[in-house]
Amino acid sequence: MASSDLRAELDCPICLNIYTDPVMLKCGHNFCRVCIDRALDTQEGSGGYSCPQCKKEFQNRPLPYRNIFLSDLTQHFLSAPPPDPEKSGISCTYCIHSSVPAVKSCLHCEASLCDDHLRVHSRSPEHVLCVPTSTPENRKCPVHKKILEYYCTEDSTCICVSCIIFGEHRGHQVETLEEAFIKKEKKLTYNLEKLITKREDTEERVRSLQDHLGSVQGKADGETGRVTGLFRDFRRRLEDLEKKVLGEISGQAERSLRLVNGLIQQLELTMEDLSRKMHPLEELCAMMDPLTVLQEPDSGDLCDTEDDEDRGIHDKLLYNGGDLDGVSQMISTGLSNIISGVVKGIFIKKAVDILLDEDTAHTDVAISYDKKTATNTGPYQLRLDTEERFVDCNQVLGSQNFSSGRHYWEVDLQRSNNWIIGMCYASIERSGVNSLVGRNDVSWGLGSKGTQYKAVHDKKETVLSYIVPGKRVRVYLDYEAGQISFYMGAPLRHLHTFTTTFTEPLYAVLGVCHSYISLD
Repeated sequence: MASSDLRAELDCPICLNIYTDPVMLKCGHNFCRVCIDRALDTQEGSGGYSCPQCKKEFQNRPLPYRNIFLSDLTQHFLSAPPPDPEKSGISCTYCIHSSVPAVKSCLHCEASLCDDHLRVHSRSPEHVLCVPTSTPENRKCPVHKKILEYYCTEDSTCICVSCIIFGEHRGHQVETLEEAFIKKEKKLTYNLEKLITKREDTEERVRSLQDHLGSVQGKADGETGRVTGLFRDFRRRLEDLEKKVLGEISGQAERSLRLVNGLIQQLELTMEDLSRKMHPLEELCAMMDPLTVLQEPDSGDLCDTEDDEDRGIHDKLLYNGGDLDGVSQMISTGLSNIISGVVKGIFIKKAVDILLDEDTAHTDVAISYDKKTATNTGPYQLRLDTEERFVDCNQVLGSQNFSSGRHYWEVDLQRSNNWIIGMCYASIERSGVNSLVGRNDVSWGLGSKGTQYKAVHDKKETVLSYIVPGKRVRVYLDYEAGQISFYMGAPLRHLHTFTTTFTEPLYAVLGVCHSYISLD
């Protein structure tokens, strides 16, 4: 492209000067940023906006995008040295003796004209003027040497009038260059809008991923610090337990050694006493004179001198002293407490705040104002009949559901000795005996009646053979691992874990058979 052609393409259609900070609207037209801002300002309050060049309408004020390519092209053009008319510029064809810059080119004459020769140039229609160009022949038909004024839509090429009348494009569908240009411009604008929209969507996705990246990195840093602290505490607790157990072993060993040494000394004295008693008997046994032996006084049963208490101590030390009393139990209890503390810290940081759904509550179950306590009131609660309400079991669901992640919630059971709690799907039956938690395959529960505790699912009960201390139960859910676990006491002690594959969102469920229970 000649510099004059390029110069014409770099003019803003509003100010008609070379672009300053060129920007582009969604329709594809370019303007100076200041020019388009002023043009849009004049349209404020008119009920809409439109492009000053193609008149495309916008409901909201369009946001101009900086045209980096056009900006670079403008800067390159402005920074380029002025062209040398003798070498690269387009000079007037008729100024023979001097190089006068041309202002227009005539496609009919295939000549370039300066201002002086343009004034005297023919104005007849066949003389088509355009911006100065060094290749006017490119705008003519290569066959008929006539100006290209039409566009053949079948062959997608520019043609002249002779091509239509008796040329190879005779009978083809043709349009004027202006008509074809408008259609092509619309198509290009449409494709440009699609690309701009796609670019905006891509930019938004990049921003969201960058935000997510920062969030992930922040969470990773936080979790790294938290887990590092937990394991540091774990190691410290193990070291403390090791010192305590080793101290207990050392103390028990010292007490056992002291007792053994004392018993050995006592037995050695007994041995000396027995030796003294054995000496006269040995002498009598060695005599051959019956008269002498018989005349010696009878000393009784000298062998009946063993101390039963010493024998008992001896047997206990000899046969039962291999295991130090309580060390294994101390290790087991200590490890259990440490693991419970670590699990409490690493499993999840904060309990979920569950509220009870009164629309599911049995009519004998009253729900507190803060939706945290369920009470077995006995008298009938006047409530609307709903498909979600439990009819035959004194139960109520939580309003939240959980379909992923790890969560825990706690229940205060200090004023109830007959209850059942757990988690279930929303598809649990609401009437009949099978609507009770654990009496179906869509619920998992822990129940208590007096001092007996049991875990139940799908009518299968697991009776907990030991008495669980405390009246506060913690329910853990690990959805992806398919686990629901129950803990009680302080420190936490594991009661039971159900393991399965969850297929629906889970809800907390409370069964109130006596008094009331509260969510913490």
